[in-house]
Amino acid sequence: MKIHWQTAVARVALGGVVTGFSFGVATAQIVPRPAGARTALSMSEVKPESVGISSERLERLHALMQDMVDKKQEAGIVTLLARHGKIVDFRTYGQSKIEAGAPMTRDAIFRDFSMTKPVTGAAMMILYEQGKWLPSDPVSKFIPEFTHLKVFKEIGADGNMVLEDPAHPPTMAELMTHTAGFTYGIFGNTPVDKMMGEKKVWAAHDLHEFVERLSTIPLLYQPGTRWVYSVSMDIEGYIIEQISGQSLPDFMRDHIFDPLGMKDAGFYVPQAKRGRFAQLYVTGADGRLVADATGGGLSGDFSAQPTMPLGGGGMVSTTEDYYRFLEMLLHHGELDGKRILAPSSVALMTSNHLRADLLADKFGIGAMTLRPGFGYGYTCAVAFDPLQANMSEGKGSFSWGGAAGTWFWADPTNDLVFIGMVQRMMGPASPNIESVSRSLVYQALIDPAK
Repeated sequence: MKIHWQTAVARVALGGVVTGFSFGVATAQIVPRPAGARTALSMSEVKPESVGISSERLERLHALMQDMVDKKQEAGIVTLLARHGKIVDFRTYGQSKIEAGAPMTRDAIFRDFSMTKPVTGAAMMILYEQGKWLPSDPVSKFIPEFTHLKVFKEIGADGNMVLEDPAHPPTMAELMTHTAGFTYGIFGNTPVDKMMGEKKVWAAHDLHEFVERLSTIPLLYQPGTRWVYSVSMDIEGYIIEQISGQSLPDFMRDHIFDPLGMKDAGFYVPQAKRGRFAQLYVTGADGRLVADATGGGLSGDFSAQPTMPLGGGGMVSTTEDYYRFLEMLLHHGELDGKRILAPSSVALMTSNHLRADLLADKFGIGAMTLRPGFGYGYTCAVAFDPLQANMSEGKGSFSWGGAAGTWFWADPTNDLVFIGMVQRMMGPASPNIESVSRSLVYQALIDPAK
């Protein structure tokens, strides 16, 4: 299905827009879960009090979610809260398809959009562990088309762009952290952003054509000097294909989805599972939710494997699928006896890699504003000093979200995971459900040392 490139980009790129953070007193710090502490993940629920969470106080979270549905701000919601690898709250609210009167279910399949990015980061780290790339490598080592990239400097007196050579070639570390110089073409109005549309980057047939078109567009800024939300993870998807010899969906299936038991995760929804595919909604002219007739992205209705699978926003999954992925990361790269990554690789993913001057300049996207104490790792945001950043989460918490309102955070200090799944395209009228959910989760954690 062909849709306008700006609409397509908005639906794969808005991960940062959906995420905000609560302000409050930080929870007590406890020792993170030791490696090897658990090998089997159970989907059975335990009493919240058994892991230091108040059932009574969790009702505040339930009331918020139900209120969002009752006021028709969200069609349906799934939330999952776990601590110490044990599910304490797994709830559904509202409907997955309003028009059909279909209730929301725990196994509903959602468009993850930019929550794809951390999974692509994990795929990259798998190849890192195989010695296939180093953070210091130039991106052009894997994409020769990027060898002669220029950098936008200014608009000249004649109205044309003035370009300059990069001070250094963009590196893999910069690609992994949105500091390489690329942009998305949707959030800004610079000449470089406009060229993304003029060159029809998002109309490419496959990832090779995608990077070929990108190679004709200058970088927005000198590598390493800014943080700009970008196509970096989509470029990573192409690099994964080049290094591995597999398509991005096949590589993720073989190395992440199947080993972790993410049985519904992928880049499309087969016919046998279509009944569980939640409807995507947009805000209508009257402010009401309207079913999105386009299906929701470059993959159209997600009925077939895309020819251009996007590492920045093309995945679908259930809440359980994504929970299993996050538990693998919290468990130092292993789940159910299957090791995906070494603990050191997980540490690289979930540690801040941005210099202090980038944080001081408060770069970011939407509510996801980087600041002292809150930076960016290898494809996810990281709270490395939550008190300084005015956040409730424990130190080392990592997070991101998606354009249709999905969100997550994983807190290694408190050994806690929260996932929220909705399917409403974000915009000015969208509710701030994610930010408030954080304060309501941590106010229920009354015995952090338990």
